[in-house]
Amino acid sequence: MSEHRVASNLGLDAASPYRFAVVVSAFNAAITTRLCEAAVATLTQHGAVSDRIRVVRVPGAYELPMAAHRLAVAGKVDAVVCLGALVRGETAHFDVLAHSIASAIQDAARTTGIPISFGVITCDSIEQAETRAGGERGNRGAEAALAAIKMAILYAETPAVRPSPA
Repeated sequence: MSEHRVASNLGLDAASPYRFAVVVSAFNAAITTRLCEAAVATLTQHGAVSDRIRVVRVPGAYELPMAAHRLAVAGKVDAVVCLGALVRGETAHFDVLAHSIASAIQDAARTTGIPISFGVITCDSIEQAETRAGGERGNRGAEAALAAIKMAILYAETPAVRPSPA
């Protein structure tokens, strides 16, 4: 599993106190499976225990923000990792999905108060996706897992301050 390692200044136990959900799109499974494997490997390499990592598969990238939101509001995770692969086709479908998914994932993180990392590859070809799922450009699943660990730590160290009622 060393092929999933990415440069990190995190300690080997940085993820140990936290619970994670990894939400993975089943569409483009040849790519998303590699993203998921790298994300889980990265979480465990940083101390997360397997029974505190929940992997949830959804039909496609469109369902990622819905599942992430649901898992976040359930209160059983400290961070969520969203993984998918969108490959541009001949229609505007790619652009609509890419924008709406990114916006909805960010909105889910903002409204739930739980960090949700974005590990959705958006590219022009399956070859570009492969290079970002363990090829020469690294693995976006591992990178999204590191972001989730870092944000879980930040949220734990920085409690939200709510304005006092007027």
